[in-house]
Amino acid sequence: MNKPKVVVTRRWPAEVEAQLKEHYDVQLNEFDIPMTANELKLALQTADALLPTVTDVLNADILTVDNKRAKIIGNFGVGYNNIDIDAAKAQGLVVTNTPHVLTDCTADIAMLLLLMSARRAPEGERMIRNQQWTGWTPTQLIGQKVTGKTLGLIGFGRIAQAMAKKAHHGFGMNILCFAPSQPDPAIMADLQATRCTTVEELLSEANFVSLHCPGGAATKHLINEQRLKLMRPSAHLINTARGDVVDSKALIKALKEGWIAGAGLDVYEGEPAIDPEFLELNNVSLLPHLGSATEETRIAMGNRVLANIAAFFAGHEPDDKVV
Repeated sequence: MNKPKVVVTRRWPAEVEAQLKEHYDVQLNEFDIPMTANELKLALQTADALLPTVTDVLNADILTVDNKRAKIIGNFGVGYNNIDIDAAKAQGLVVTNTPHVLTDCTADIAMLLLLMSARRAPEGERMIRNQQWTGWTPTQLIGQKVTGKTLGLIGFGRIAQAMAKKAHHGFGMNILCFAPSQPDPAIMADLQATRCTTVEELLSEANFVSLHCPGGAATKHLINEQRLKLMRPSAHLINTARGDVVDSKALIKALKEGWIAGAGLDVYEGEPAIDPEFLELNNVSLLPHLGSATEETRIAMGNRVLANIAAFFAGHEPDDKVV
């Protein structure tokens, strides 16, 4: 029996690529160069499964290409706003993602950015690297204390809850959250957390605000100029969710004019392009979308995709089916 053909759009961990080679007729991206729209269309026409990443845009034009052979899109990532889900559903394509396995690592990155921003770590490192440090002084790079402060989480899914657990039990932080639905009372009790009724309430009360909501039209520029002005001048904004949740120009203005003290970003509008004005600011900590970038997590994500497509080709519904 012929093995199903799958196309992988970027390099994956070697351990996962080896399993793909064993079980499938697989086309790997050996040079790790992003595929063009025409290449993605060809993949849909010539393979049984397309395995993209969250940086591969699969819009309606690509998904409606004629003579499709592919029946499943196994997305490498928990987010799937890179895929036009309505178009995929209309075309009868199954779409899966990789939830659960990247929760702790992404929460770790959010805490890292919080600490970096609060304690002005990037400025300190630049001072050392540029050989500008002349020794300890009582007023040098004064930042914000983290322990005992209030952390506000916009979105309260698994990653936000994991961050809240680290912050509350590790740093004694008070937890506020804003979520569309009522969180599990047991989780709220364990964290001694308070649910805010509006985003505005949370922004005005928190010392640190961390974003954990999905991307897409409903949350585009959720954090805008008006809402940034509600934050405390000593507050910090952390984004490990999706870049378009924050209005970049508004955030740059807030950082320049001192509406807030700092920000920590792992995701950006239009990434990998980054607004060059961010690079001129000292009070922003910047990471290149590292939320799930640990060996264990990336292998687990790949294994999740493997399990999803294996179930599909065996005639079963994948555990992580989105549509």
